[in-house]
Order: sequence, then C-alpha cells, then structure tokens
Amino acid sequence: MARSALTMTAATFAATAALLLTACGGEDSSPDDIKGAETGKSSSSPSASASPASSPGVERPAIELPSSFQLTFEDWKSSDAKEQAVLNDTKEELRAGYAAIIANDPDSEAVSFYDTDSGHTQTKKWIRSYTDKNVTVIGKLPVFDPKVSLLDDGSTASLGYCTNESEAYTKHRKTGKVEGNPKDMDPEVYYLVTLRKSSQGVWQNASVRSERGECAK
Repeated sequence: MARSALTMTAATFAATAALLLTACGGEDSSPDDIKGAETGKSSSSPSASASPASSPGVERPAIELPSSFQLTFEDWKSSDAKEQAVLNDTKEELRAGYAAIIANDPDSEAVSFYDTDSGHTQTKKWIRSYTDKNVTVIGKLPVFDPKVSLLDDGSTASLGYCTNESEAYTKHRKTGKVEGNPKDMDPEVYYLVTLRKSSQGVWQNASVRSERGECAK
C-alpha cells in the first residue's frame, strides 16, 4: 500500500508522505500504506510502546498495537546517540500511525505528536485511506535496513528504510474479507523520511516518500 511515488534529487531529501501496502480492501487500485490491524480495540496481547528517552523530560504518548498486527524493526540500532534518537522517534511515529488505523482514529494525538504540521496532513490522509474504506491491517510487517543522515544544522535528518509486505494484509471491519497485494507485485518498499527536530527535542516526520521494488537486493 504505497503512499506516494519517490522522486529524489541531490538537493532534497524527500517531500511527501508514504508508508505502504497497496490499498487492498478498497474499490480502487491506487496504492496506499499499511498501518494498523484487526479491530478498533486492542487485543489481549498488545505490543506496548517503550520509547527510549531520546529527549529526557518529554512526556511521550503511550502506543499499543494488537497481536494481530506485528510491526517489527530489524537492526534498528546505531552506535551514534544522535542517529539512535532519529531511529527511536521514527519508529514511534510509524507505530502511532498503524495504531490509529487499528483504532479507526484519523485524529490520533499520538500521530500528531510525532509529525510536523505538513507531515501530519500527509499521515492523516494515509490513515483515512483505510478508515474511509472501513478496513484495517493484519499480519506481519518487518521494517529493516535503516540508514540515517544528519544535516549540519542539527535539526534536520533523513532516514531511508525498507518494508516487506509479503505477510501483511488488509481486513474489512464489517465483512471480515482479507486481501493482500497481487502476486506479481514486489512486496518490498523503500521509504525516505525527512525529519525535523522540535523545540522539545522530538524528531518529527516532515515528509515521507516511497518507491516499491527499490530496496537493495
């Protein structure tokens, strides 16, 4: 469900939101991203948020995902503390988005916490591509191969990473119909995120762009 096509230039990191999984479960065939699961309720075995304190003193939102949707982050670590802070906050923004889809809540405060104003507009549109069709997401979505770049200004960063949608699906809340990507579609999607550091020290999503099939083999 791809959110947007990726067009990179030497002068710009990225410019529009994305996080994927083809809009399965909808009437159209336009790509959307995956962020969510089963029903609007959390399951009895949720995956609770455990945000590392990359900005001490900041009260972060609690985020939970049900066991019906397993969002995993592989090798999501850096020996550089500044890069790790970017990874931590990007992880939580992604978890918040999927939690909002699961909860059928496009106005999630957790999402807005981790987004800039422009980033939030994009993310909300992505969430609504699910909630407006009354679908959620289930299955497994690994997020891997993160690469962080920090700008000299200290308040801007970019993060590239990949996802594999092979075992991620959409599920219609009313009918229970489950759908996945077409068999001939590449399940791997590359994302490029631009982040800005807030006055509180939180790395917020400013824009995300994606390109299916562009992950390194």
